[in-house]
Amino acid sequence: MATIDAPTGTGTRIGGDVVIESLRALGADTCFGIPGQHALGLFEALRRSGLRYVGLRTELTAGFAADGYARVSGRPAPLLLSTGPGALISLAALMEADGASVPVVAISSHIPSHGIGRRRGHLHELRDQIGSFRRVVKHAVTVPSAAAIPGLLEEAWRVASTPPTGPVFLEIPQDVLLGATDVHAVDALDGRPAAAATRAAVLDAAGELLAGAERPAILAGGGVVRGGAWHELLALAERLRAPVAETFGGRGAFPDDHPLACGSFLEDAHVMDLLADADALLCVGTGIGELSSNYFTFRPRGRLVHVDADPEKVGVNHPALGVVGDARTVLAELGERVPERPVDGAAEARLATLRDALEARLAPQGRDRERGLLRTIRGALPADAAVAWDMTILGYWAWNTFPAGAPRRFLSAQASGTLGYAWPAAIGAKAALGDTPVLAVVGDGGSLYGLQELASARQAGLAAKLLIIDDGGYGILREYQREAFGDTFGVDLMQPDFAAVCRGFGVPVHESTPERLGEDLAWALEVDGPAVVVLPTTLEMFAPTHLP
Repeated sequence: MATIDAPTGTGTRIGGDVVIESLRALGADTCFGIPGQHALGLFEALRRSGLRYVGLRTELTAGFAADGYARVSGRPAPLLLSTGPGALISLAALMEADGASVPVVAISSHIPSHGIGRRRGHLHELRDQIGSFRRVVKHAVTVPSAAAIPGLLEEAWRVASTPPTGPVFLEIPQDVLLGATDVHAVDALDGRPAAAATRAAVLDAAGELLAGAERPAILAGGGVVRGGAWHELLALAERLRAPVAETFGGRGAFPDDHPLACGSFLEDAHVMDLLADADALLCVGTGIGELSSNYFTFRPRGRLVHVDADPEKVGVNHPALGVVGDARTVLAELGERVPERPVDGAAEARLATLRDALEARLAPQGRDRERGLLRTIRGALPADAAVAWDMTILGYWAWNTFPAGAPRRFLSAQASGTLGYAWPAAIGAKAALGDTPVLAVVGDGGSLYGLQELASARQAGLAAKLLIIDDGGYGILREYQREAFGDTFGVDLMQPDFAAVCRGFGVPVHESTPERLGEDLAWALEVDGPAVVVLPTTLEMFAPTHLP
């Protein structure tokens, strides 16, 4: 058994206390993670702190839970990790957070200071632990001493919070976390994002271009949601009388029922053609990447104004008038630079034509079950409910057609496309949202990445709900394989009795049918604690469209 070199006496302040005090001073109220041998000082301090701890069963799912918390709350989420394998298992979650610009603050233990970089054979030792994270996260630092903890954590929190927001990583040696310290108690830190200014001349040029357009349109990305810029977006769209489409990451940025709402069916050529036909297209808070450009088929025919907080994304895929800045600030500035247009019905007419084209495309495909399930789920939930979608066929439908209901309520792993995101993200979202309902929708394949977190939700008293769509395997991959090769391999799975597994975790479950799903979801929402609905069914994707 390993020897833990820790000070005697439960009242002794240690380096771990400085970490937890610093998190509290920065505004944290909840931490996610898993303990480990080198991280015991961190968790001893957490035990004494009164901060809420939500423990998961793997570092991957802990990372997804922190991600879900940060997305719905708009605040950084602390993720506490142990050394080596524990830290590395979180990398896929931090990759998603990085791609989706989610402010997760990962704090990992490390081997003792005297062993770092010396290859002395410590348990959990990596050749270069921090090097494994530097190319994944926005900012990574090794904390050399307890005295350095407040300042470095304050800096990391600020970096995570500053647009473009994103995950950060701090590693702290075991001896620093365990060692007694006389560092003054931390009670005030300032991790507010750094102020950024956008050049007035660029804003003037963008405003002039938009004001002079006959057919303006807007593509709103995740930066609008992360930046809390939905009011500014609405005001600008109404001044311009511009149709607004949302990227998958931008779901909820614009009211679903607004007359100017274009939706988010970006995998439809008619929607992309409406955007391409704009003589001035404002793309804000999106890199216009693969999913936002219908797999790089998007070809704008007018002028493009590209707004993003990340200068590396501006204009990278299409020539544009680039505006580097936070979505909320830039949209407000543009709103002051464009005159208000009369309501002449032109934009509404274009959108009516688009909706007719979408329905004419979908109706003959016979996807009534898929569309009906989405209507049932939406109808069972209040507008402010959060829904986390996994990489499953119904999730792909949801990206394009499910009404988000409200900002920061549509969660998916659209940045990395990883399986297993939705259920732990829903647990994290529930920790942030209190009484607001939270539902995860997963396939049977993806569910086994984290079904054990039923125990975590129950232990933490978090009443997140889970809908498992059971089609006996990786349904979306079946479709891809059949389309590409005419046959399938490795995608059909022998699955457990999901209802029995849920009951084994002490979680109530209903086995449902498409016809009874609404009733069963209503039951789940009334359960005091986590609950599961299992729906055995086979679904199909919509067919792609191509315009001449």
